[in-house]
Amino acid sequence: MNDPTGEAAMTHFKLLIDGALTDGARTMDVINPATGEAFETCPVADEAQLDAAVAAAVAAFPAWSALPIGERAARIAALADALQARADAFARLLTAEQGKPGNQAKMEVIGAVFTLRAFAAMRLEPHVIRDDDKARIIEVRRPLGVVGAILPWNFPVILLMNKLAPALLAGNTLVAKPAPTTPLTTLLFGTLCAEILPPGVVNIICDENDLGGALSAHPGIAKVSFTGSTATGKKVMQAAAATLKRITLELGGNDAAIILDDADPIETARKIFQGAMANAGQVCIAIKRAYVPEAIYDVFCEELARLATAAVVDDGAKQGAQIGPVQNAAQYERLKTLLDESAREGKVIAGGAALDRPGFFIAPTIVRDVTDDARIVREEQFGPVLPVLSYTDLDDAVARANASEFGLGGSVWGTDLDRATDIALRLQSGTAWVNQHMALSPTVPFRGAKQSGVGGELGLEGLHEYTQAMIVNVARG
Repeated sequence: MNDPTGEAAMTHFKLLIDGALTDGARTMDVINPATGEAFETCPVADEAQLDAAVAAAVAAFPAWSALPIGERAARIAALADALQARADAFARLLTAEQGKPGNQAKMEVIGAVFTLRAFAAMRLEPHVIRDDDKARIIEVRRPLGVVGAILPWNFPVILLMNKLAPALLAGNTLVAKPAPTTPLTTLLFGTLCAEILPPGVVNIICDENDLGGALSAHPGIAKVSFTGSTATGKKVMQAAAATLKRITLELGGNDAAIILDDADPIETARKIFQGAMANAGQVCIAIKRAYVPEAIYDVFCEELARLATAAVVDDGAKQGAQIGPVQNAAQYERLKTLLDESAREGKVIAGGAALDRPGFFIAPTIVRDVTDDARIVREEQFGPVLPVLSYTDLDDAVARANASEFGLGGSVWGTDLDRATDIALRLQSGTAWVNQHMALSPTVPFRGAKQSGVGGELGLEGLHEYTQAMIVNVARG
């Protein structure tokens, strides 16, 4: 088999359990989405190994949580240094298993480094609620125990760090389970954890979509942090309910972009296209619906179609690729069905079909003259597909944008910033951007509204999600 990391020693991937790199109970193939063929094998854990990973994390928790937070932060910073030193190898492997172009893969890895360092710089200080002659009341934050982190396949490196960094800084230990179609970068990161962290602090298991329920329901797990679809998030929530585990669910989105009548249609269309097509549209906060004033609708659609037609769709390992393949066969087949429906429900002005080549490639697709009740508008496409809808009344556009079970993000685009901000404040979403989209920072909280999530990640508030707040109330006199 080929060696996308450039390091032959890393092609034999292993689980991480109690500090030891361990073979699985069996193996499975990992598919390169640019070819549709297996390029590597991955160890697969059984339930006994899941139990062993949880037991190791439970055993490691007392000593890890007892370390001063500065010492835990130093270990997280050391992980950041090690990841940065091998960023190229991680990026190559990420492209091979996930499909994104090499420059985007490198950006994800460097973003993961930045996330680790950002959390390493945070601290959990006691909050003084009252301090007078009658009482001193403080709130402190304590770790929960073992965190189960369940990861998706669209951003397997950075989304691991979004969970691992705050969990470890707060004093928790971790059992991470990557998506079955993108397990290798997580396992490669496990080799860094084995070198830098005490045994049992981080454990990594892989499955074939058969251990998520057991991990979510496991009595040794104190919290589950899950990123993925809303449907699966509901199953995680149900499994966690038996022991009232703490949960963080970062779920699906159907982000709307509202373009105002004072926006430059050409420049804004270019930014909307990038916000919709990044990572082949496989981003929970990608723009998935665009609402455009009727007066600029035609020119806006024409520019989107031009951009879609000109985009270079290719194997992410090739120089010049701008949009890679869809990550897996199941999503590829779903998108083909959705595109067939879209051709009947609207006017396809670019793309509209799978590309006739090996791998899971979908042509960047723009659909206009589509109604709000079309499935391509109501559901999260999670692919390089953008429906464009027209409006004449701005209040109506806001109401249509909000008429969704999802509420992850949204954006408003216009020259008058006060007006655009006023509209953004009316969006029913966890985040609303003005004249930008997908602008995230590890220091800024990120949450979902409605069925797009429970709890939040990132920022000090995201760090707090990995703690139990405790009030200490001291009487005086």
